Amino acid sequence: MNILEVRNLKKWFTVKSSFLDFINKKKDRIIKAVDDVSFDIKKGSVFVLAGESGSGKSTIARLILKAIALDDGQIIFDGRDVTNLKGKELKWFRRNAQMVHQDPYASINPRMKIIDVVREPLTVHDTSSKEEQEDKVLKALEEVRLEPVEEIAYRYPHMLSGGQRQRVAIARALVLKPKLIIADEPVSMLDISVRAEILDLMKRLQEKYKISYLYITHDLSTARYIGDNIAILYKGKIVEYGYIDKVLLNPLHPYTKALVNAISEPDPNYLYREKMLEIKDESFEIVDSGCRFYNRCIYAMNKCKNEPKLLEIEKEHKVACFLY
Repeated sequence: MNILEVRNLKKWFTVKSSFLDFINKKKDRIIKAVDDVSFDIKKGSVFVLAGESGSGKSTIARLILKAIALDDGQIIFDGRDVTNLKGKELKWFRRNAQMVHQDPYASINPRMKIIDVVREPLTVHDTSSKEEQEDKVLKALEEVRLEPVEEIAYRYPHMLSGGQRQRVAIARALVLKPKLIIADEPVSMLDISVRAEILDLMKRLQEKYKISYLYITHDLSTARYIGDNIAILYKGKIVEYGYIDKVLLNPLHPYTKALVNAISEPDPNYLYREKMLEIKDESFEIVDSGCRFYNRCIYAMNKCKNEPKLLEIEKEHKVACFLY
């Protein structure tokens, strides 16, 4: 059964023309940040949204959590349509869907003690006493292995390292025992030595509490380490989708091949390995119809100016490309 179903999600932004654009009679520009995106997250699984900066990953997270209004589409959470929730129903949803942000330095209030940072969701959503809330906070800090708990709880954020702060952010998301956690680049700002620890922590919590994750990243190596299924996003469109090993070990879309090719090779004997795919340099041409990768793809054909459909090439593996 799915914990989250996203159907035909759409969010377009209008960029107002400048004074010079007005003189040159240029119209306002439409940015298709998220354009007809659909995917499912199974209960207890990790679904990865991967793509480079500007692909629309974080916008999708904000749409799901109702931080910004969507233009079109449907969001179903745990069997309930949450697209247009308000009031108590919206509060129920936000209690069960929490977020871990990318920047552990900006996502935590520097004036609050750690115990108050982690307690904040309980203050909003929980009706238990202050003593019971404090017990829950200390338990959450213990779960993320911030020890000694009694000492860490009464420190301020500036007294902690980046990795410790991200553990605090995870504890804050965990304290309500949510069904879904959206993790937006949770390890990208951390030292390499700390990343594996945080990912292992997330996996351990997932197994213990049967939490589902929407893991957002540009790093395919961490994606494969933690993920079960993946969607490759480019300029607001899903170009490849499926079981993570099938997509990353046998990439089909030229953009996915380019991303896989960018992964660092740890074996020095393969530093000069043959590249999987060359791509054209980034173009300033705005492509908002047809294949969004058209102006960078070495295989581009005239029919690529039309919209490719996301087709199943094999079980648990779909691609939107006219090469297949």
